[in-house]
Amino acid sequence: MGKWLNQSSTDGFILLGIFSHSQTDLVLFSAVMVVFTVALCGNVLLIFLIYVDPRLHTPMYFFLSQLSLMDLVLVCTNVPKMAASFLSGRKSISFVGCGIQIGLFVCLVGSEGLLLGLMAYDRYVAISHPLHYPILMSQRVCLQIVGSSWAFGIIDGLIQMVVVMTFPYCGLREVDHFFCEMLSLLKLACKDTSIFENVIFACCIFMLLLPFSIIVASYARILGAVLHMRSAQARKKALATCSSHLTAVSLFYGAAMFIYLRPRRYRAPSHDKVVSVFYTVLTPMLNPLIYSLRNQEVMGALRKGLDRRRIVNHH
Repeated sequence: MGKWLNQSSTDGFILLGIFSHSQTDLVLFSAVMVVFTVALCGNVLLIFLIYVDPRLHTPMYFFLSQLSLMDLVLVCTNVPKMAASFLSGRKSISFVGCGIQIGLFVCLVGSEGLLLGLMAYDRYVAISHPLHYPILMSQRVCLQIVGSSWAFGIIDGLIQMVVVMTFPYCGLREVDHFFCEMLSLLKLACKDTSIFENVIFACCIFMLLLPFSIIVASYARILGAVLHMRSAQARKKALATCSSHLTAVSLFYGAAMFIYLRPRRYRAPSHDKVVSVFYTVLTPMLNPLIYSLRNQEVMGALRKGLDRRRIVNHH
């Protein structure tokens, strides 16, 4: 640990970033900042609505508030640092700062992946076993689901952060990314990291494919149940909820699988950086929009809040 702190106080890394100062990149940077702002506001608003409106105190919305919280921390882990580096021209990041970014990023992506899988199971229970839903999805079960998602991510993030930061780094220490992304950082290690990279690859297969298979299995069952529904209205509502969840899942898993499950020889830093923007900035913005605009209950809560403000302002 002493060596770790000693190394951290003197040496940092240089983040090469994703944007140059060309006209096109300035436009792209502005677009990313707009997306970042929408992601911040959208997730804060969704958490607030779910907290204040009693009609949204159900398991589905409880999971959704946790997903928004994960997205909120995820966008704040990487984007402000990227923006500060771009605007100030100072691209350095301290050794400890880099470690914190790795730990938080791995933790949040792991937690979110697992939570998305368990949310699919929640939809399956709600649609296929509506009578048993209050028992199967009791408050205790919901807290266990959310607690296990966070715990799994935190343990995973801590382990990977400690291992990555104990490797010796040498040379220019230039990370070809806009944040301390683990695979980009490992390329700078002075020691052979192939065993650790293979372990990470195996972990990624497990972490991505396990929740993904829960999702596929849940939705196959859901589809069967929806098709047997007699009421067209119920069928429409079920499909709307599920399609919004599936859109969020496809974006998140599509980007994560593209980065972490590709053979090493097909990896290009430029591709990885663009796809990373996808699930570190774009998905956190789209999640609240997908879940709220497609959802009458959330829109109802928003309208109720706005009406209440109008009445207060009139008085």
